[in-house]
Amino acid sequence: MQRSPQQAGPESRTPPSAPSTTPTPAWAAADCSAAEPIGGLQEYYYELCMEKSQEIKPFILHILQEVDEEIEKGLVGITLNVAGNCHLMPVERVTGEDFWILCRILKNNPYINGLDVRYNLISDVGVSYAAKLLQKQHNLIYLNLMFNDIGPEGGELIAKALHKNTTLKHLRMTGNKIENKGGMFFAAMLQINSSLEKLDVGDCDLEESTVHLGHMLKENQCLVELHMCKHDIKNCGMKQLCDALYLNRSLRYLDVSCNKITQDGMVCLANVLKSNTTLEVIDLSFNRIENAGANYLSDALASHNRTLKALSVVSNNIEGEGLVALSQSMKTNPTLSNIYIWGNKFDEATRVAYSDLIHMGRLKSDNTDVEPFVVDGHVYLAEVSNGLKRHYYWTPGYGEACSPSSNAGFTLVPVGQYL
Repeated sequence: MQRSPQQAGPESRTPPSAPSTTPTPAWAAADCSAAEPIGGLQEYYYELCMEKSQEIKPFILHILQEVDEEIEKGLVGITLNVAGNCHLMPVERVTGEDFWILCRILKNNPYINGLDVRYNLISDVGVSYAAKLLQKQHNLIYLNLMFNDIGPEGGELIAKALHKNTTLKHLRMTGNKIENKGGMFFAAMLQINSSLEKLDVGDCDLEESTVHLGHMLKENQCLVELHMCKHDIKNCGMKQLCDALYLNRSLRYLDVSCNKITQDGMVCLANVLKSNTTLEVIDLSFNRIENAGANYLSDALASHNRTLKALSVVSNNIEGEGLVALSQSMKTNPTLSNIYIWGNKFDEATRVAYSDLIHMGRLKSDNTDVEPFVVDGHVYLAEVSNGLKRHYYWTPGYGEACSPSSNAGFTLVPVGQYL
C-alpha cells in the first residue's frame, strides 16, 4: 500500500445532494469510548459493521488488510488511503456513516498518522465525526477531505475543531463548497492555530477572501503553504495579500492560480519579492499577467530577490517580450531553478531563449514544462508533463505518481514526512 498522500486518480463524478441538516444516526451517537480491539483493523471494521448493521464494503476491508500487513512489518506513520477515485480496483464511495466507523478505528491508533478520503460522499454528516476525531486523535498530522460534498456548516465544524488541535499539519479541503461563511471560520482559526502548516482551500466557492486571509497572514507565523485556487482574486485582492506578506515570515508556498490577477497585481507582488526572504514557490498559473506583469516579476527576480526557487506562469497570455525577460532573469538569479511557461504565446526569440537555458544547463529539463526540438533549422518547444503540482488531483496510469518533476512544489517545500 502506498503511503504518500499525493496519490489519487482522475475520475470525475457528479456529487449527489447531501443536505447538512441530516440528523445524526442513533448508532453513531453512542458512546465512543470502546476499548481497542484485540485483532487487526480489518477484524475490528467487520465487528463494528456487524454490531451497527452497517454494510461491509469490500474496498475498505481490502485497504485495512493492507494496513494490517504494514503494521505487522513494524511500520509507523502510515496513511490510511481510502480515496474514492482509485481506478485500480472497484470502489464504493465512503459515506458519512462509513466515516464514523473509520473514525472509531483510527481513534488512539498509534500507527496511523494520515487519513486520505478524497472523492467520497462524506458530507457534513461525516465531517462532524472528523471534527471529533481531530479533538481526540493526537497522532493525526494529515487529513485529506478533498471533494466530499462538505458545505459551510461542515467547514465551520472543522475550523472550530482546529482551534485546540495542536497536531494536524496538513489539511486539504479542496473542492468542498464551504463558501465565504466557512472560509471566514478558517481565517479566524488560522489566527489561533499554531500547528497547521499546509492548507488547501482552493475551489471552495470563496470569493475575494483576501481581506480575511490577509489579516490571518499578518498574525499567523506557522503556515508554510497556502492554496487559494479559484478564489476570484482580482488585483485589489492581490494587493491585500501582498500587504500581509510584508509582515509574514513563515509562508513559503503561495498558490493563487486560476484567479483574475493581471499586470497591476504583479506590481504589488514584484515589490514584495524585492524584500521578502521566505517565499520559495509561487503559482500564478491561469491568470492574465501578460507581458507587463512578466516584466515586473523579471525585474524583481533579476536584481533583488534571491530566495524564490520556482515560478509558474502557465497560461497567462504572455508573449515573447515577457517570456524572454523571465528567461534573462534566470541568468543573473542563481536561486530560481524552476520555471513553467506552457500555454503562453511563444515566438522565435522565446523558443531560442529557453532552448539556450536548457542546453547551457542553467535550466534542468526536469524543472520546466517545455522541451526544445529542431525542425528544418528552427527551434520549437514541446510540452512535457512537469509542474508544481501536476499530479495533485490525479495520478497517471503508469510511471511514478509522486515524482519530483511532476510535483516540484512539494519537493522544494517539504513539510513533514510523507506530506
